This record gives sequence, C-alpha cells and structure tokens, in this order.
Amino acid sequence: MRTKTAIRIGALVAAASVVAGLTGCSAQSSGSSDAAKGTYTFWDPYPQYDASSAWGKLVAKCGTDAGVTVKRTGYDTSDLTNKALLAGQQGKSPDVLLVDNPVVSTLAQAGILTDTGTNGLQTGSISKNILGAGVIDGKTYGVPIGANTLALYYNPKVLEAAGVDVSTIKDWDSLTAALAKVKAAGKKGITFSGINTEEGSFQFLPWFWGAGADLTKLDSSKAESALNLWKDWIDKGYAPNSVIQNTQTTSWQEFQSGDFAFGENGTWQKDAAKQMGAGVITIPAKDGGAAPVPTGGEFFTVPVQKDDARYATTKKIVSCLSSGDDVVKTDNTLNYIAASSSLQQQQLAANKDLSTWVDAVKAARARTGDDLGVKYPVISEQLWTAVQKAESGSASPSDALQAAQQAVDAKLTK
Repeated sequence: MRTKTAIRIGALVAAASVVAGLTGCSAQSSGSSDAAKGTYTFWDPYPQYDASSAWGKLVAKCGTDAGVTVKRTGYDTSDLTNKALLAGQQGKSPDVLLVDNPVVSTLAQAGILTDTGTNGLQTGSISKNILGAGVIDGKTYGVPIGANTLALYYNPKVLEAAGVDVSTIKDWDSLTAALAKVKAAGKKGITFSGINTEEGSFQFLPWFWGAGADLTKLDSSKAESALNLWKDWIDKGYAPNSVIQNTQTTSWQEFQSGDFAFGENGTWQKDAAKQMGAGVITIPAKDGGAAPVPTGGEFFTVPVQKDDARYATTKKIVSCLSSGDDVVKTDNTLNYIAASSSLQQQQLAANKDLSTWVDAVKAARARTGDDLGVKYPVISEQLWTAVQKAESGSASPSDALQAAQQAVDAKLTK
C-alpha cells in the first residue's frame, strides 16, 4: 500500500450500495463503436505511466497479441474507484479494471464485477493468501498483479553503536530489548505510521495479527497486547510522539534522518533504503517467526458487460498482463513481489536482496480476506481510532479497543 495510492475505502461502501441496485442486470459495454473496431478499454491507477512507458507498451502489446486495440486510461487511485462505481451505474464499465485490492469487494458487492467462473481467468498458480483479497463468498473476482507489504528496515550503524546484533531479534521481547539499548546509546528506536487513516491500520496490523488477534474481535486480550506494545514504546521513548500523526511518507523521512534504528515501511522504499545502507528484516510476531503483514497492490478485474462474448478476449489481455516474464518485469518496476511461488523464485534468482520481502509476502494476509469484504472498512476505521486514543493517552488500550468493538457491532448490525 504505497502512500500515494492509499485510499479511504470506508467512504465507498455507501456508494457501492447505491450502485448495487442499479447494476443488477448486465452493464452496457464501454461503447458499441469501440467494440465494432475491436477496441477494449482498460482503466488503471498508474497515471504516471504514458503510452511510451514500459507499462504502456506492455498493455498495447497484450492487446495486439489478443487481436485487438487496448484503449488505456490511468487515474489516481481514489478517482479510479469513484469512476468505476459511476461507470457501473451508467452501464459504461471498461473491459478491464486494475484496482487497489481492498476495493475489489466493494465493486463486487455493487454488482460491477464478474467472477472467474464467468470470465475464465485462471487462479490455480496464485498464492492463496495474495488471492484472498479477491475472494468474496467463495467466488473470486480478479487476479493480482503482485503484492507489496511491510517489513522493518534497520540502520546497521545505529545498531552497531548500541551493541545490537540484528540477527538476535526474533520476537517482541528481543525487539524491545534492542530498542532499550539504542535509547541508552543516545539514539532513537523505531518509527512507524500511527495516523488515523487506513495507513495507520495498515501499519498496526502486523502487530495485531502477530499477537494472534482477529479483526472480528477487536477487544480481545491478544489485540490489547499489540496496542500495549505500541503504547509502551511511546511512553518509554522508544518511539517518538510523532507516530500519532505520521503517514508512511513522514515516518520514512524520520528513518532517513539516520537517527533511528528501525523504521516500519514497505517494499516501495527498498531502493531508497539500499542507497542509505539500510537492511531489512521481517516484522516479528509476538512469540517469534514472521508476523502476518497486510498485502497491498492491485487486482485485474473484469467488469460486467452486456456482450458476454467480450470476456474471451478480455481474458487473453489480462492473462498476458498478469503472468510470465511480463508480470515479473512489471512487479520489479513497481517494487512488488509476484503473486505466485514460481514467479517469486524467478525474482529471487535475479535479485537475492528480495528474500526478506518474499518471506514477508508468504506470511501476508489480505485485509478484506476471511470473507470480511466490505465489513473491513468499518472495522479498520474503528481500529485506527482505537490506536489513536491509546497513542495519545486519551484512553487505555483496553478501553479504546472495547469502544472500537462496540462501534463496529453497532455499525454492522444496522
């Protein structure tokens, strides 16, 4: 979940419920004149890439290979989602939509998307934990282009000065002990994003899931232990008060100052981290091992079309874009990890530095997985609200999480 593509997905649920009533029948294709010319429309969240870019050329090539012309338009992520909902309402959906993975369930509930049983996309080689963001009520509504996620970057100079061997960090206790040594050596411990947006939930989830907590029960003792961890770090000066308002970008800027031992951030910073000489380890679970981390990244989805004969060609286009050497090149460009084990191994063969990220992705979970779907935005908002209350000291972790669960129950039972 790159900062520039982070979205406030909670605001989309109400819009989706409106669209759902208007898209029960098949939507009109994106223009009969385009269809007659063999033109297929494709919307993605990459406006930074024009037709002359490697991505633009690949999209065009996949269209040519399928015997058609692809008319591609790039939108900002939030704008893309809103336009997709409106297009579905008006019966003008594009043939292919590439959307941020938490949005898939929103569009599927709105009746905008076809499932793989209808569009024919193959998912057998895709890792189930990455595919999970597209699975709703047992049906799969797209295929991932790849995944990004979170890990802990570390500054070896700061750790060396504090006498900390990064290989000894295996769980929460050993990480906290390292932070104490760093502070005693006159440096700063760890920075992360604890802001009251989806970025805050995204960064808290590894610790929440790493404690064994479940998003259907925010007020569990396991959830409380995760929030106590962050709160204790702030209270003891191991993490700065700025985490309360840090985005992932400002948190990264703090880490780049060179004063911090650790910074929680994503694959999208790995090139900058290499330039500053930083290393990376997986986020530890409470009792050891890699904590489950949330998956970011986009899904290729196939919107409903009035002419279902179009799906065969759409399948060819999406299959070309989401498989083989082409998608590996795209994932490397986007700083993503590929969605299948075989393609991950292909990435590793070319770049051994990706090993920690491959391990992180293998342990990752979809935020909307486990059939949470459009319930997730409601839960996430209350989770980041609880984190904010605890960080600021306006409520204890226990009270903040109890209030969060009560709010979720009230909203989801309406």
